[in-house]
Amino acid sequence: MSLHRLSRQITLSMSAVVAVAVMIVFVGSFTFYGIYLTYYPPPPGPPPLLPEAPDFVLNAVLLLVALVIAIFAALRLTKRILVPLNSLAEGARRIAAGDLTARASPDDRSLGETARLVDDFNAMAQRLEDSVAAMASWNAAIAHELRTPLTILRGRLHGLADGVFAPSDELFQNLLSQVEGLSRLVDDLRIVTLSESRRLEMRFEPTDLEREIRQAVEAMRPALVEAGFTIEIDARRVILACDGVRLRQALLALLENAKRYATPGLLRVSTRIEQNELMIAVEDQGPGLAPDFAPHAFDTFSRAEASRSRRHGGAGLGLSVVRAIAEAHHGRAQYRTSAAGGAIFEIILPLARTRDRIGGDAPAE
Repeated sequence: MSLHRLSRQITLSMSAVVAVAVMIVFVGSFTFYGIYLTYYPPPPGPPPLLPEAPDFVLNAVLLLVALVIAIFAALRLTKRILVPLNSLAEGARRIAAGDLTARASPDDRSLGETARLVDDFNAMAQRLEDSVAAMASWNAAIAHELRTPLTILRGRLHGLADGVFAPSDELFQNLLSQVEGLSRLVDDLRIVTLSESRRLEMRFEPTDLEREIRQAVEAMRPALVEAGFTIEIDARRVILACDGVRLRQALLALLENAKRYATPGLLRVSTRIEQNELMIAVEDQGPGLAPDFAPHAFDTFSRAEASRSRRHGGAGLGLSVVRAIAEAHHGRAQYRTSAAGGAIFEIILPLARTRDRIGGDAPAE
């Protein structure tokens, strides 16, 4: 049992008060009678069986002194206990009234349990304040990301209704692309939100990861080639119990991220196995991430440069979707710099669910 448990402190304190009171009465009686009988010896004959008046007075005085000391000690202990508890109650009332900056003060930290209780309350209040701030930031970011495509759609549709724009395949294709962008944004938001609330559902089944990787690359190949990229695939065949659709979605997000921000050139998609982990990597030729931004690359709505992200159409959700899907597979997502200075984004999955592992394939263009 901890030496600073509140119950132990109270028990020891009350025991000490009782012991002091008994000692005062006991020692005080012996001392008084020792001195009294030295100067005033009792008369001859047997001592009285019942206490006399001076005895009652003496005991009353000693008990009064012991009571004063006990009250003083109890008030000191009560203050040490009630001050942090009153601070907790005041902090709780302020938080309930909407002041999320309210904190409790432990005052005297000698009572370990009350000090820890105050620390836990303050930590809870800080998390609550951070959650509310994050929610406000989320709402502002979501409103910002939805505003641009909705403004474009509203303007084009008003133009069609007013006859400003003539119906054409190009216009309808543009409107359709805006709707698809909104659908992707809503789906990304849904994945990230479900992941943070630990409700993102996965459908695990034996999946050929090489096939999923090649399908994702082939889906993005026309856009990547048009942007000036050359794609190289170096994937070995691995059968893994996972959600192939979600992993393909995460890989598509990494390829889309490379298309938007990487320097056109060789884009290498590879897999490797290290220490019972499967790593799916997308490596480009730069310019990579700034060192101060790299630790936050997978955070929701994070952008290395807001103006650059707006120019390329990024919502700051792609990499957070990658992280959410990787974590839902009990893995993780990470960024590192290649030897040539390029960026390597990796999805790392545990191989505990591996059913079959067969050879490897040569790189393919």
